[in-house]
Amino acid sequence: MAARFGSHTYTITNETRWRHRFTIATAVTTVLLLAWGAFVTSINAGLAVPDWPSSFNSYDPFNPWPEWWKLTPVLAEHGHRLLGALTGLFTLCLAVWTWLYDPRKWMRMLGLGALVLVTLQGVLGGLRVVLISLDLAIVHACVAQIFFALIVGMVLFTSRAWLNGELGSPSIPNVARLRRFSLMTAGLLYIQIILGALLRHPGTGIDPVLAGLHIAGAVATTLAIVLLFFRFRRHVRSTRIAWPAMHILLLLLSIQVILGVMAYFVTLDDAGILEPSNLQVLVNTSHMVTGALLMGACAAVVYDAFRLPRTSESTLQARAENSVILNEPTTIP
Repeated sequence: MAARFGSHTYTITNETRWRHRFTIATAVTTVLLLAWGAFVTSINAGLAVPDWPSSFNSYDPFNPWPEWWKLTPVLAEHGHRLLGALTGLFTLCLAVWTWLYDPRKWMRMLGLGALVLVTLQGVLGGLRVVLISLDLAIVHACVAQIFFALIVGMVLFTSRAWLNGELGSPSIPNVARLRRFSLMTAGLLYIQIILGALLRHPGTGIDPVLAGLHIAGAVATTLAIVLLFFRFRRHVRSTRIAWPAMHILLLLLSIQVILGVMAYFVTLDDAGILEPSNLQVLVNTSHMVTGALLMGACAAVVYDAFRLPRTSESTLQARAENSVILNEPTTIP
């Protein structure tokens, strides 16, 4: 099967399928890295290894300190570095693979962009340790979400559903509004992620102002996602990407709301305790990871919204005329 992109013909071969699978593996590794990073933040272990790029003045990635894996904070922080290095290696391979074999120029640039972002993430994580900066920790968390959304895009853009869709997508009216609304929803969701990072990283409990903003943002984001679902239901239920992604988005949203309420009350209950309880660590980590998955699903919806072609005015007029003709009553002279 072949799809045409400009002057290039894209043939879906075994190479395409294996690259798609490798991109999925990169996305899964990224989710694991996000979960591990959330665990590091939840137990306040970001400075458990006090130096960078070395670990305890050692450049041995697997044994920087005797039996380091027996100390939970060190295991969390150094394990996060190891998983980050693995994600970086996967991204490097993916970028080179895409550059050599994908005929779409914009796709090759996406691979390069992913490599730049994962490198920036590594540097931000290291500088956060060297400079002992909470601000950099927050930036590090927020950039991670952008990187994950980009990797989700690369998964979609190499999938059979996307490549088949390139051959002919359903034309719908008001597609520009749908695109703008999907972008607005993703923007609201990303602001929620930033507010969540601002709440979590200081490790000093619940700030009333930030918590109020985060709760108000949760209400606004929930309404936006529900409205976006009904807009897609009305116009483009046939799409093979956005429509399933919208159902996943709603499911994740329900889980996220429950986890958010739990995180709030568990954190209040643990107020004054020097070390967070296991329940607080579990709930806060799950809340962060679900937020990342929400961002990925929302990104998929946005990508598909921008794939849908705009219906021309002449087509709309022709449809209206046909509708009038078909609905005219038949009279017998």
